Amino acid sequence: MATTTAPVGRPAFHGVDTPPRELLDTCVHCGFCLPTCPTYVLWGEEMDSPRGRVYLMRSALDGRATLSNTMVGHFDACLGCLSCVTACPSGVQYGPLIERTRAQIERHYERGTADRLFRGALFRTLPYPGVMRLLLAPLVVAGGLVRAIGQIRWLPARVSAILRLAPSVTWSGITGAIPERTAAAGSPRLTVGLLTGCVQRVVFPQVHRATLDVLSAEGCTVLAPAGQGCCGALSRHAGRLEEARAFARRTIETFEQAGVDRIVVNAAGCGSSMKEYGELFEGDATWTVRARAFAAKVRDVSELVGELGPPRAARHPIAARVAYHDACHLAHAQGIRAEPRDLLRSIPGIELLELPEPEICCGSAGIYNLVQPRAAEDLGRRKGQQIQTLAPDAVATANPGCTMQIGGACASLGAKVPVLHPIEILAASIRGDRLDASSPGGVARVP
Repeated sequence: MATTTAPVGRPAFHGVDTPPRELLDTCVHCGFCLPTCPTYVLWGEEMDSPRGRVYLMRSALDGRATLSNTMVGHFDACLGCLSCVTACPSGVQYGPLIERTRAQIERHYERGTADRLFRGALFRTLPYPGVMRLLLAPLVVAGGLVRAIGQIRWLPARVSAILRLAPSVTWSGITGAIPERTAAAGSPRLTVGLLTGCVQRVVFPQVHRATLDVLSAEGCTVLAPAGQGCCGALSRHAGRLEEARAFARRTIETFEQAGVDRIVVNAAGCGSSMKEYGELFEGDATWTVRARAFAAKVRDVSELVGELGPPRAARHPIAARVAYHDACHLAHAQGIRAEPRDLLRSIPGIELLELPEPEICCGSAGIYNLVQPRAAEDLGRRKGQQIQTLAPDAVATANPGCTMQIGGACASLGAKVPVLHPIEILAASIRGDRLDASSPGGVARVP
């Protein structure tokens, strides 16, 4: 891997999208973040903690450090989970700091050929549903074999991670379309736009169907514009900010044309990015105004269900013990913790279980489990073992990456437990279905 050294007199971080000094200066290096940081918990290394990384950012901005392999490695190892933001008593906004640090790395650091090609392949695939469908098609007939091959330890770590985490898909799932308009049951309360996105649309279309079922039953007319695509969250969290802005512009334009009251999201990482579109376009007068107006309409699906008030649709009992995992970009980035729990508690018969170490990431973190597979596997196993101790009937989490990561970790430990989005469980309750680990998707239809 190549090392890039800044020219004499020029700081390693320079040009557009540098980490704001005023945000860096809010860190007083108190250490409250240390026990909540997944990589510090794993390794106990100061420079793999939030305050250590802030120190490195300041050093690069001041010209006291260069973008060496070692420095970039510390930033690459960060999950961007933002658990440190929740723990910080000084209010350090670590999210824009790590995003802009990664933007500087993308602009000013030359990765090795293999790393550059691998990351490039991911970003030519994951944000594009059509490409993903083609690549996932073989999993319909050989998914189990692919995942089994991924357990072979002599394979390169990144290849093993891709195979091991390969999702379970069906022909109907990867070829089916989300209806562009779903009518409200009864008198309409709201007109809601649904982000179909990229990974969620192809890998977990049942989450979209559950979202449509619940919102329709609760009196929402739901529009899912066909022209939409990736919201840009994956690119943004990886520091590919110009790419993220291009995706964001398309998303904003699509939903402006749809004319909706709210924009609902059922993927935590997407929701956090969309709520921060205004910050993404900071300095661009035209797009900042449009982005902030768009962001004001964005709601996580659990938020929207709570905002709708007293439910219209009856909840049928589901006798199940459900362990809830806080998706990092829902809990730490958006501050949404109560709403998904309230949604689950609204279902008669559900016993809600709380996991130990709820602040520690499961290891998914966008593309993290693919580019940092060893650390991600350790975190996934840690989360899977905690789930095993509770022996739940199901795990609920609100992000597609978490669903794949936790599902893979539990499977590797021999635990057969369905991992579902909370909205899937609510939809099952409204339909009168039950949870069943032996049924496809973890939900069994009741005649």
